[in-house]
Amino acid sequence: MFSYRHAFHAGNHADVLKHLVLVQLLRYFAQKDAPYWYIDTHAGAGIYALEGDWAGKNAEFETGIARLWTRDDLPGIVAEYVDEIAAFNEDDLLRHYPGSPFIAAQALRERDRLRLFELHPTEIDVLRRNCRHLGREIERHTMIYAADGFDGVKALLPPPTRRGIVLIDPSYEDKRDYARVLHCLEEGLKRFATGCFAVWYPQVQRLESQQLAGRLARVPGRAWLHVSLTVRKPSSDGLGLYGSGMFIVNPPWVLESALKEIMPWLTEVLAQDAGATFTLESREG
Repeated sequence: MFSYRHAFHAGNHADVLKHLVLVQLLRYFAQKDAPYWYIDTHAGAGIYALEGDWAGKNAEFETGIARLWTRDDLPGIVAEYVDEIAAFNEDDLLRHYPGSPFIAAQALRERDRLRLFELHPTEIDVLRRNCRHLGREIERHTMIYAADGFDGVKALLPPPTRRGIVLIDPSYEDKRDYARVLHCLEEGLKRFATGCFAVWYPQVQRLESQQLAGRLARVPGRAWLHVSLTVRKPSSDGLGLYGSGMFIVNPPWVLESALKEIMPWLTEVLAQDAGATFTLESREG
């Protein structure tokens, strides 16, 4: 159950899509003075050393963030995403990759709050240690729970501010995670109908993965936006991650047009073979 460590995959193509969308959600929420909560159901370690043994083992970042890092033609929201990653690196060298909690912490304002769940017995200690380096001010507005975020998030909804982003981002190491994601979203919306819920999912050769977006789309009465990025054809051995998707319920109204502008470019840059493609679809509430 606890074999998965995100450090092996930090900065890969799936992280690029996930965090590019997350940066836009955070920026949208910061446009209003009213405070908001950011809640992460599966926070991971917070930040990852790309030169470390784990990230360097498969060097997945080489076909993700590294393909964007030195380009001078980044369009629109891709440039904004890379700027956020650059804030954690010095001298224009790509050495660290921030996970979702650190990207959110960087966007945190005085009255906003950060709520992080992590169940992995090793990752939770690393997350706590890493968060201490963010400074006293951010620590003061952050709570870290050594708990299952699928269950723990219920007690936090709705947040007192009635504004919030909930990132549901499990490893899907356990195939039951697919059903739990759907249940978590449904239960979350019962408690916080106006909340922005963002679900990340992997594209792998597993029926549950292929069906998840369709099942999420059938959640009644909510506006949603679904974007996916496929970087290669599925392998003949049936193994490996060949893409990913983000499914956002109650998305910012400006997000679809921003993604429509950059997804063809991003797909071309991150393509690993001729099977690269993307989808972008939505429903009004």
